[in-house]
Amino acid sequence: MRAVFIGTVEFSLRSLEKLIGLNVNLVGVITKESSSFNSDFVDLKSLCISNGIPCLYVDDINSLDSIKWIKDLNPDVIFCFGWSSLIKKEILNIAPMGVVGYHPTKLPMNRGRHPLIWALALGLEESASTFFFMDEGADTGDILSQVDFEISYQDDARSIYDKVNDIALCQIEDFIPRLKQGKYSKVKQDGLRSNSWRKRNEIDGLIDFRMSSRAIYNLTRALTKPYVGAHIKYRGKNISIWKVKEVDVVKENIEPGSVLNANNKSFIVKSYDGAVEVIGHDFKILPKVGEYL
Repeated sequence: MRAVFIGTVEFSLRSLEKLIGLNVNLVGVITKESSSFNSDFVDLKSLCISNGIPCLYVDDINSLDSIKWIKDLNPDVIFCFGWSSLIKKEILNIAPMGVVGYHPTKLPMNRGRHPLIWALALGLEESASTFFFMDEGADTGDILSQVDFEISYQDDARSIYDKVNDIALCQIEDFIPRLKQGKYSKVKQDGLRSNSWRKRNEIDGLIDFRMSSRAIYNLTRALTKPYVGAHIKYRGKNISIWKVKEVDVVKENIEPGSVLNANNKSFIVKSYDGAVEVIGHDFKILPKVGEYL
């Protein structure tokens, strides 16, 4: 089974290492030299060099040069794990087995962008790790493998990223032999149960202390490392916030955004329905008690 691999994020690296360890015949890898979009970007070229795998840097996966490069490799299957743009039919139709993609949600629900961030920001308690055969839609193809997982209150972007990666690697180990033997099945998605998450932008990461404490907590844990971090506006600048803790306070007559307490490492801010303690942040000088954020 000749395979081409496409990817450019941390999960791409881990899954490529797994495929190498499973002795998959990797005849080529497509990645990027840099990315301003992916905060978890990883350059796969050094791994390719150390394992003797041809590697191509691309900006446009659907360019004529990319298509020709893949066609010349004559793959039986293409793996696309960690790529942020849609792949057109010219590539989807190259390999007889198709293109296997990855999306960490319980498809057909929650298609679209930033799946782990949205799951945490919305306070979901469960999701899934899903491999599917890509078509021209966004996360709409037939499902190859799907494993559910729980999202705990303590989970954040780093822990859920690692949790999902570990589950996905086990799935890869399970379905690779079935692909090689041609003994795999495809499960069609029920489009009536689907929804799509939109692309997030900078304002989606802004903490507004008129939000509930739980909403602020969820937003912060969703955007912490390896992502860009939530932020607040303070004296005309964006200050990154990496970790907060919900705090119970009974001060109904205090407006949201008021700094209630501060020490030399953290500070407590009134929210709509309580307060949050800002524990991880990029403040050089902390706000003072009585200031409004």
